[in-house]
Amino acid sequence: MIRFLRLLSLVLALACGGIGAVSFAPMAQAQQSLGGPDYEAWEALADRVENALESGRVDTKILEDLRSLLVDFRQKFIDAQSVNATPIKTVRDQLAALGPVPEDGNEADEVAAQREELNRRLTRLEAPVRTADLARSRADGLIQGIDQLIRDRQTAELLRLGPMPVNPLHWPEALRATYGLAESVRSEIVLEWNSPVGRSVLNDSLPAVLAWLLLGLILLARGRHWSTRLMRQLSQEEPSAGRWISTFLISLGEWFLPYAGIYALVRAVQATGLTGTHADLLLSNLLPAAFIFLLARWLAQRVFPRHEPRGPVLNLDDRCRYSGRLYGALMGLVVAAFYFIQAVAEGANWSEEATNVVVFPVLALTGLLLWRLASLLNLHSRASESVADAEAGFRDRIARLLSRVLTALALLAPVLAAVGYVKAAQAMMLPAALSLMLLASLLVLQRLLTELYVMITGNREKARESLLPVLAGFVLVLLSLPVFALIWGARPAQLLEFWTRFTEGVSLGGTQISPAIFLTFALVFTLGYLATRLLQGALRNTILPKTKLDTGGRNAIVSGIGYVGIFLAALIAITSAGIDLSSLAIVAGALSVGIGFGLQNIVSNFVAGIILLIERPISEGDWIEVGGQHGYVKSISVRSTRIETFDRTDVIVPNADFVSGTVTNYTRGNTVGRVIVPVGVAYGTDTRKVEQILKEVAEEHPMVLMNPPPNIVFRGFGASSLDFEIRAILRDVNWVMTVHSDMNHEIARRFGEAGIEIPFPQQDVWFRNAMPAAMAGETGAPATPSARATPASAAPVQKTEADFDADAAGGEGDGR
Repeated sequence: MIRFLRLLSLVLALACGGIGAVSFAPMAQAQQSLGGPDYEAWEALADRVENALESGRVDTKILEDLRSLLVDFRQKFIDAQSVNATPIKTVRDQLAALGPVPEDGNEADEVAAQREELNRRLTRLEAPVRTADLARSRADGLIQGIDQLIRDRQTAELLRLGPMPVNPLHWPEALRATYGLAESVRSEIVLEWNSPVGRSVLNDSLPAVLAWLLLGLILLARGRHWSTRLMRQLSQEEPSAGRWISTFLISLGEWFLPYAGIYALVRAVQATGLTGTHADLLLSNLLPAAFIFLLARWLAQRVFPRHEPRGPVLNLDDRCRYSGRLYGALMGLVVAAFYFIQAVAEGANWSEEATNVVVFPVLALTGLLLWRLASLLNLHSRASESVADAEAGFRDRIARLLSRVLTALALLAPVLAAVGYVKAAQAMMLPAALSLMLLASLLVLQRLLTELYVMITGNREKARESLLPVLAGFVLVLLSLPVFALIWGARPAQLLEFWTRFTEGVSLGGTQISPAIFLTFALVFTLGYLATRLLQGALRNTILPKTKLDTGGRNAIVSGIGYVGIFLAALIAITSAGIDLSSLAIVAGALSVGIGFGLQNIVSNFVAGIILLIERPISEGDWIEVGGQHGYVKSISVRSTRIETFDRTDVIVPNADFVSGTVTNYTRGNTVGRVIVPVGVAYGTDTRKVEQILKEVAEEHPMVLMNPPPNIVFRGFGASSLDFEIRAILRDVNWVMTVHSDMNHEIARRFGEAGIEIPFPQQDVWFRNAMPAAMAGETGAPATPSARATPASAAPVQKTEADFDADAAGGEGDGR
């Protein structure tokens, strides 16, 4: 934790001009001597590290330095492992060309001599590689040993029970330490004031002191007010993205202008020449502490704004947002105070008792602030429960979980600090506070990126649905992970080690798969894929339309080019990335059996898709029937074919169904098809007249072809009608339903003019004359002998001829 704050202070001092120029030595691993690694120096270093690990008494800082030297040597060994790579590959290829040694041992002397010479040369070439490999393995082991020892020490330090800060016996020591520091500063100032040289320096630098002092007071008193006033002038009810970004940039003045004022005051004090060692210790640590406090206050202003046209980050009312601004600023104050106290205590050589007593109030206040911020997060989660948004729901769950974690830390850490586990309490509370500051920074940057995207695209609704801002936020989270790791106690050397392992990749089937190889593969494949798409577009829109190929043939060529292009792009990408497919053959062979059984239907559909593209029994735009589904073919892909039915619904049909099943293609080759229009007329109608009318109706329709001419068929004698059919060939069968409807309209009109009746089925329905007694009793009327009713008056009962005869014999009806 202290290490992270020191790194943070160093970065802040560099960013704000608090320190001079720093010269960076070139990295040792970037250079390699012509003769390879110095193995004598390596052996001496390795022995020294092993002795240090065995003793376990070496200081942690010295261990870190030794680890840095080990990392440098390991990088040299990694570079040495690639020495003679090309000659070794050449010799191995030559040995492979000679083939294996015959089983009977009878080999020509010349071949045997060549094989022996090649093996000897291969051994000589591989010797430095194997030596470097062994040295690298030893370096890895030593580095892991140092890391483990440092982790054990850190764990022991966190679990160590130190002086209790609530013990009154330790309070005088804390008072003596703080009073001693103040007395040392006062003594140094008095000593310099009484010195003639000191007064002379003060008199000479008095104008500069006054200038720095005046500038610092003005910036501290009015700098934040200037930024706020300018922001109010630019803000409006619904500002544009550019205006919002301008307001955001101006709001940085609330952070930098007060810091510039503090920096000017510090320079004014330093320019007097009255400060000594202890005063310089206070001043040098004051600037980073002020930077942390002002940053936290600015973040609180952005996360809990007074007025935000785009809506606040958290769903809170005005009173809660005011509390959030107050708690955020105080959180920055306690973090800055902790950094300042720790740095001063270490520089002034305070005892552990004094340091724990002085730090404990800061930890207690931090716990209270964490608890209050957790309450605000809980209120935000409750207020957002009614929002039906998946993304908002995910953020609310994170906020609820974070609220519970902060509440637990706020209750547990002060108790641990009070009983003496101050280091453990610091390792929990201060990283939590810094993590909240980092999360707030991510939220602010995410909104800034969204506004930048809106300003570039000019469409806010599109920005809400676009994936790019989400991906930008995901990248921000990934980039913040190392910072989170440093906050929670990870050492920079550990992160560097993780990055080294990550860049080396993993070995799969003898092939090393690393991020560089993956990126190379992705880049080359993407370029090949784009080139394939460009070629397909040129063929589809420019070249193929000028040929005599039909639409189906052109689509088949374009699809085939796509498959071949993607295959070649993948093959070239694998070759460019340096992936040896032969080394993956065993793994692929083991997986192919299981994949074959699991994906046999997909493979079958893929092969069927290729057959469809080659044979072309169907093409895009054809009207087909398959599996009882009618529709037009819209697209033929690798696995399936998409059919759009006449109901405007899409049906996805596996390609295997077209190869193994029965398919009707109504428009294969041409659009000529037949229409059949059935019609019936009443008995007694002149059939020749009907035939003539139907023939005229068919011939008059513009969609009907005259070669062959339409045909009128007298199908037979139906139950109620004489049945005819119009059978005509249409020039475009896609219009068959329209033609069918037009002919029916014309037939109805012509038959009406000619007085020809179109019959419909008629039926006489008889009811029994005996009404049930219950029905008769209910109505109060006697049962009639018989009744004839329409279907609307009673439920019909059909009777056969035998039934009528039986009724007539019994005297129950009149026989009708």
